[in-house]
Amino acid sequence: MDLLNSDLSREELRDLLESLHDRYNNTSFIEPDPISVPHSFEGRVDREIAGFMASTIAWGNRKAIVTSAHRMMRYMDNSPEDFVRNATDGDLARLRSYVHRTFNGDDFRDFVLCLRHIIQGWGSVGGYFEQRYSECGDLRRVLSDFRREFFSVEHNPHCEKHLSSIDRGAACKRLCMYLRWMVRRDDRGVDFGLWSGIPMSALYLPLDIHTGRIGRSMGLLSRKQDDWKAVEEITATLRDMCPEDPSRYDYSLFGLGISGDKL
Repeated sequence: MDLLNSDLSREELRDLLESLHDRYNNTSFIEPDPISVPHSFEGRVDREIAGFMASTIAWGNRKAIVTSAHRMMRYMDNSPEDFVRNATDGDLARLRSYVHRTFNGDDFRDFVLCLRHIIQGWGSVGGYFEQRYSECGDLRRVLSDFRREFFSVEHNPHCEKHLSSIDRGAACKRLCMYLRWMVRRDDRGVDFGLWSGIPMSALYLPLDIHTGRIGRSMGLLSRKQDDWKAVEEITATLRDMCPEDPSRYDYSLFGLGISGDKL
């Protein structure tokens, strides 16, 4: 892949990002991506839970992630909402044989119980995010508060590593990706647009090794670490180009980063 440089004008760079967005933001993106997991369900809460669990294990090889996330749904009897609400101790015990890299069966069990706490209190994961955003209007505070509330029930400390902490400066790539899935609304058929109470303009770019590398090569990001400060920097740059929907360019950067396509 030919890497870019920062000599493009702002208008040229925006046109490039838009053309890449058009290349990758379509239904062909779904099948090899973890977003295929919530796409296998129809109900809102089923999709929210499936998406949350799939995004939780979304690091490393995409094919392995998708395979493991679909296996995770089978452990939940392919009824994630019903399972989270009603799983018995025996049902939960069955989860202990699950493993995906460092996410083990005990982590799985505790994540189900933490999700149960959220759903019992707010009706759904989206119910929490939308209500909290309406109260503070700052997605950074919502991310911080959600993690604190999620882990407010009894859990094993090991599982905390699987939900990034914005308070510790983490990029929160998987949470930002999950929010993109749930909040973004367009006619492309990939993102769900379920959480209308949160504007697309509030989203932050899901930053990982691919988007960071391509973003730096395009001159969108100067910070070398892939941390929350880098997320703020690159999102601010993209928001300047598309104030109403900066995370649309996740397709541009991530798609180019993993595809090996040439410009």
